Amino acid sequence: MPPDAKRERAEAKGDPSKVTSADLAANAPDSYTVAKGDTLWSISGRFLKDPWKWPQVWQMNRDQIKNPHWIYPGDVIRLDRSGGNPTLALERGGSGAGYSGPSGGTAADAAGNMQVIQPRIRVEPLSTAVPSIPGTAIGPFLTQPLIIESDGFAQAPTILATEESRVVVGAGNTVYVDRIGERDGIAWQFFRKGEPLYDPETREILGYEAKYIGDGRVKRFGNPTTLEITKASQEINRGDKLAPARETAFPSYVPRAPDKPIKGVIMSVDGGVAELGQYAVITINRGSRDGIEVGHVLATYKRGDLVDDTGRPFELRTGYGSDWWASVRTWYRESIADKNAEAPAEGQSLQGQAIKLPDERNGLIFVFRVFEKMSYAIVMRASKPIYLGDVVQTP
Repeated sequence: MPPDAKRERAEAKGDPSKVTSADLAANAPDSYTVAKGDTLWSISGRFLKDPWKWPQVWQMNRDQIKNPHWIYPGDVIRLDRSGGNPTLALERGGSGAGYSGPSGGTAADAAGNMQVIQPRIRVEPLSTAVPSIPGTAIGPFLTQPLIIESDGFAQAPTILATEESRVVVGAGNTVYVDRIGERDGIAWQFFRKGEPLYDPETREILGYEAKYIGDGRVKRFGNPTTLEITKASQEINRGDKLAPARETAFPSYVPRAPDKPIKGVIMSVDGGVAELGQYAVITINRGSRDGIEVGHVLATYKRGDLVDDTGRPFELRTGYGSDWWASVRTWYRESIADKNAEAPAEGQSLQGQAIKLPDERNGLIFVFRVFEKMSYAIVMRASKPIYLGDVVQTP
């Protein structure tokens, strides 16, 4: 890029903590009334090209980012374009916490919304705030144990015995468990240790899959504690482990980019498919120790191919074998080596050289559950197919 173009691009970036008119979506409305079924992601997409800039347009602090439950169906969001940096403002129209009056509608609007009802008992759910992302695709991933650290598995409560010394038990049967006291609660989930999960870059064990096999409820605390199996997705055995039941808590953090550069790899996908699309649930090899938090938005990139000077891709190196993870690791090491190698100066001929094509962006993911060494995320946008082994990084 010519020096003048580089300078103009740097000037256009301006203050990264604020948005400009260039950040607004092409058809951004002056106002929008929040509807049932909306999410923070979908609403931010109405106003912004990049949904992760939502905190900037609201000028939110970190506490507000972590507790954004202030947008309810019926609220009106207005866009102020008057200054150099557009901002959003909220007018209460719903029945959420902090409701302070009408939303600004006319008397005719109010009359049109009026309904005549007959006296009878009615049961309606309390008004709930708009969630960050759709919950239908991630519900099971929020309530069930997914990943167990190595030491966590050894320390988890264990089924010591079953009623009538049965080898396997199911719903309605009784089991006897250690390491559960009255302060630990009465609702539990049974799980079984699965396969180890390896970091495709370093081969470090990030944890073990926790295979959910059922639910249980405490009948009597003691040592051992007595539980009744209330649900079983498969046979439950002596030696199986337990974890406290999690309540469904949909992510409430605002979509946002990490505060620092983060780079990782897509390790796996729910369902075992290779090509991913919108709302696919994936795992990445970055977790809380790397600075990942619930609500972080990361961009996905397809690794650029290695080609010769005719544009033909190089064949996989010998030694890759049939191990897909080994292929990813080798490809990663070669990519790092390519990047660390002395790059030819701009404008030089590349004839006779191996050419590493640039990584190309192909989507966005939203992190919704974080463990120490890895995280679960959902694909929110896929401009092109996304594959296992693709790079994820701060957008």
